[in-house]
Amino acid sequence: MHGLLPELEVVRKDFPILERTLANGQALVYLDSANTSQKPQCVIDAMVDHLEHHNANIARAMHQLGAEATEAFEGGRDKVAAFLGAPSRDEVIFTKNASEALNLVANTLAWRGRHQVGEGDEVVITEMEHHSNIVPWQMLTERTGATLRWFGLTDDGELDLSNIDELLTERTKVVSFTWVSNMLGTINPVAELTRRAHEVGAIVVVDASQAAPQLCIDLAAMAPEERPDVVVFTGHKVVGPTGIGVLWGSSELLGELPPFLGGGEMIETVTMARSTYAPIPHKFEAGTPPIAEAVGLGAAVDYLSHLGLDAIRDHEHAITTHALEGLATVPGLKVLGPLDAARRGGAISFEIDGVHPHDVAQVLDSRGVAVRAGHHCAKPAHARFGVQSSTRMSSYLYTTPGEIDALVEALEYTRTYFKLG
Repeated sequence: MHGLLPELEVVRKDFPILERTLANGQALVYLDSANTSQKPQCVIDAMVDHLEHHNANIARAMHQLGAEATEAFEGGRDKVAAFLGAPSRDEVIFTKNASEALNLVANTLAWRGRHQVGEGDEVVITEMEHHSNIVPWQMLTERTGATLRWFGLTDDGELDLSNIDELLTERTKVVSFTWVSNMLGTINPVAELTRRAHEVGAIVVVDASQAAPQLCIDLAAMAPEERPDVVVFTGHKVVGPTGIGVLWGSSELLGELPPFLGGGEMIETVTMARSTYAPIPHKFEAGTPPIAEAVGLGAAVDYLSHLGLDAIRDHEHAITTHALEGLATVPGLKVLGPLDAARRGGAISFEIDGVHPHDVAQVLDSRGVAVRAGHHCAKPAHARFGVQSSTRMSSYLYTTPGEIDALVEALEYTRTYFKLG
């Protein structure tokens, strides 16, 4: 099959969990990578080595271990900045996850300042967002009196931009959208949307949680008018650990926003009357940060860069094409979202007539195939297509065509199990 990663079986050996078997001796077929990716041995080793040999608090421990831990943590920031092509490494903020990163932006925009959102202002999102990119903006607009508006979806699962001139106006203060949908798989036109939002003076916030694992992001190479002001993603979807997320923001914007959390290491000086704050990135990293997780994330983005994001994207495209072709052979199965692999990522949600998604997932699990079932934290997108929930398979760089074949075979078994036609 054209486009697969070279030496795929060698790559798979980097992921110890893929070697394990499940109940009844079945081989694991892991197709839930949009939920969380598996971790290569180099990430596991980097975190274990840090905890075994260099563990200390950073920036405040006045001894050799403290210096080593600080160097390792800031080294993780350097690697993430390189991974994103960030114009400055100081523009990379470590958070707990992508949700916290989005909440950081939404919360700080409620405070007094040049970018404050208030009554009469509008925030624009889309109907395909993960709840993490809906709820913070609902909270912001409810607290400030601003209005929340959104782009709808076409029947093909793409953004309906037919009313873009009505949605993006001089009242628009923020436009926030996902780069790649976690439910529909749709790849959105980031450059076009950002340019149009910037034309009306809006701040652009992009959730890249599903894009960062499979698309090459080069912020410095983007034209300034087409470069978002904020890009966030989470570590555990890019073969890194849980407990760490990334917020990249332009120096200009981050420098003008107030702190999100107050506490240790985010200050310049403190008196009993008032405090002044450290410059970015530390202004937004109050307290002890996720140190070992930053080390692990650094190893993870190094691993992806070694494989090459273009090669990973080609692999995902090949596997997604094979999956769409296989799913099309299952009677009664309907894919939600674009049917062209070039217009989507590796997460494919679907429904089968006559079987609840939870039942589909349970039967698949009994065959060793791990998928996700439910609303995937995207209830509005499901409502748009008139379904309460769906089953979702999601591939990644370690997925083989044979695993997709196993999924299709298990779906055929599911139809037989429920005595469908």
